[in-house]
Amino acid sequence: MKKTKIFLFGISGKMGKSVLECSFSNKNLEVVGGFDFVQNMTLPTFSNIKNVNVDFDAIIDFSRPETIDSVIALSEKTLKPVVIATTGFSDEERNRIVELSKKVPVLLSSNMSVGVNVLQKLVSLATKYLCGMSDIEIIEKHHNQKVDAPSGTARMILDSIEKAREEFCPSPPPCYGREGHDAKRQDNEVGVHAVRGGTIVGEHEILFCLNEEVVSIKHEALSRKIFANGALKAVEFIVGKKPKLYNMDDMLAK
Repeated sequence: MKKTKIFLFGISGKMGKSVLECSFSNKNLEVVGGFDFVQNMTLPTFSNIKNVNVDFDAIIDFSRPETIDSVIALSEKTLKPVVIATTGFSDEERNRIVELSKKVPVLLSSNMSVGVNVLQKLVSLATKYLCGMSDIEIIEKHHNQKVDAPSGTARMILDSIEKAREEFCPSPPPCYGREGHDAKRQDNEVGVHAVRGGTIVGEHEILFCLNEEVVSIKHEALSRKIFANGALKAVEFIVGKKPKLYNMDDMLAK
């Protein structure tokens, strides 16, 4: 059986190395090269997409937002599908990704973990039942090298909460952290808090605080492999699909 060949943006980074490691045990997929400014010692690595000379069937992007121009350009040039797992995009960059999805299949997710995407559904359900009678707080924790805050996953969870309560609980803008002498929470406000320290892979907890009881929904990542394997599964899902913007819900529902 022919393996699906992957071109990996961020091949020399922490997540890139994890994708490589996980790919070794996947009989259907093979990483054949990648993009980075640090050379990978075992596979062809390019710092300019004009020089890419390896054949591939799909792209995974586990790099940084500033690399998205190269990701889009290579996908448009080759008409290959792309799985985008990078976070921290501006609105303009997200719009460009949407435009790309009109030409090739694109799976975009702020978190490639199956568990986190199930958590998102649980949070939406809890919000429908508890909005209006609870104070909602999102707490996310990551390692001390993470550059964006709050995390893309926290933003994804916040978006799920806001969509779930549009009909029931019109709310003020979210509060990103609290400080000062006038920090009392507003009615129906959602608090979002970021913690950075050590080597925490990723932890997200959503608190629904009612009178005399608290409902907590939590996910903790114990290894980067959950994100790497999720991205590899996303490649298997997206190859052969029609041009469209997909997400992890589409993959889980197949």
